[in-house]
Amino acid sequence: MNKILFFGFLLGVSFCLKAQNAIVADVKVQGNEKLKTSFIKKIASIKAGDVLDSLRIDADIKLLKRLPSISHASYQVFLAEDGKYNVFYNIEENFTLIPSVNFYTTDNDEFAYRIGLYEFNTFGRNIIFGGFYQKDVYDSYAINFRAPFLFSRHFGLAVNYQDLTTLEPVFFDDRTEDDQYKYNNESYEILGLYRLNFNNRFELGVNYFTEDYQFRGDNVNNRPELKVHKWLLKGIYEFNNLDYFYQYVDGFRSILNLQYVTSMDAMLPDFFIGWNDFFYFKRIGERGNWANRLRMGLSSNDETPFAPFSVDNNLNVRGVGNTIDRGTGVVVLNTEYRHTLYEKNWFVLQGNVFVDAGSWRNPGGDFGDFSKADNVKVYPGLGLRFIHKKIYNAIFRIDYGYGISENATKGFVFGIGQYF
Repeated sequence: MNKILFFGFLLGVSFCLKAQNAIVADVKVQGNEKLKTSFIKKIASIKAGDVLDSLRIDADIKLLKRLPSISHASYQVFLAEDGKYNVFYNIEENFTLIPSVNFYTTDNDEFAYRIGLYEFNTFGRNIIFGGFYQKDVYDSYAINFRAPFLFSRHFGLAVNYQDLTTLEPVFFDDRTEDDQYKYNNESYEILGLYRLNFNNRFELGVNYFTEDYQFRGDNVNNRPELKVHKWLLKGIYEFNNLDYFYQYVDGFRSILNLQYVTSMDAMLPDFFIGWNDFFYFKRIGERGNWANRLRMGLSSNDETPFAPFSVDNNLNVRGVGNTIDRGTGVVVLNTEYRHTLYEKNWFVLQGNVFVDAGSWRNPGGDFGDFSKADNVKVYPGLGLRFIHKKIYNAIFRIDYGYGISENATKGFVFGIGQYF
């Protein structure tokens, strides 16, 4: 009853403030050190001279809590001397110079790792800059720049360079164990970023890349090899209604990614690829968090051994192995329950139980492929999370997945950050 009265009181206060056209005298920021006050004021929707609006302030706080540079944010409103109101945004900053570490293995003795270093608050303006080195049989590296608020609170820019080389299985109709390719993808990408409002944002850009498939070993079966230059047009739409409270997440998020690829080699057809990731998070009691990710994707259904959707340990199914299969369609569901086992000051120990399940459409196949036993992968498992609450994405994860579908494997997946 007291909660109902308190909520009613807050609504009444908010109504009275709007009715009386209470005016914001100033927006003040406190608690920030590296993060620039001017940047926070730039992206905040409330400005000096605006009508005091608690809904807009709440939206600002949710936006601030999403930023990598902020671990938590809150606000206070005080009456100023001239009858207007000062709005104070209270900031708890994250440490943002973060190493990234991912390594994974299976019972087939596969081992790969990726290490990197990223600054998530370059110049105190929430600019992400960094890169990584990867060892997955071959050497790879990348450099990334992302500034979502570079030009204004709505417009930003991202630039990426990547030189990725891996050992890829390529599956022909008369497949043998020797069908392994050294795959290289060198790409240059530029994206324009546009945030329409609190929930909706868009990305649009172009990627120029070179793909090189070289057969590994003696090519006794005369397998095809490719080296081709391509252009990729990319569009992304995100709806984000997530709310964060330290390690806990609540709400819904959807990311739609559409790409059109055209080749500079007339012998290779253009193709389309698109997928949507749906996320749903729910707080369970004081210490629990239910997390879900559903990916659904399709591409042009060419009969090619170089299909775009892969089955991979570090991407979608924990314990399955490193790029064990490919397809022109994908449906993957990752669901897990995360529970805080121990929390003291900055440290959190979190346990999780998960099920990763997915299926793929074979190149040139039909939708019936999704139900074929050979294409279905189901991997339940357990994991631990070691979390530092004051360092952005400082979540060291250990997961062990055990396959229960046909021809299943098992293995550990290690990394920085939640799996999704």
